[in-house]
Amino acid sequence: MNLIAWAILGLLAGAIGKAIYPGSQGGGILSTMILGIIGAFVGGSIFSLLQTGTLQLTATSLSIPGLFVAVIGSIIAIYLWGLFTSRTSA
Repeated sequence: MNLIAWAILGLLAGAIGKAIYPGSQGGGILSTMILGIIGAFVGGSIFSLLQTGTLQLTATSLSIPGLFVAVIGSIIAIYLWGLFTSRTSA
């Protein structure tokens, strides 16, 4: 059941993050879900760092605050993915 909740959270967070972030990211439903799950880990870890002062690898839960944190994390993940995959022509 936990995997289904993570898939739903990932799909929602990834779709909302892609809708908020400017530009075209491409990818299908699977990449959106993976992006959202990564965003849940990134957002949960940052939230844990701000709350406790220690960096822990944690994910958010399937709730409204958890979705909010996961969306913020997915936006950060989109930004970082764009930095790593962008190629500048010289």
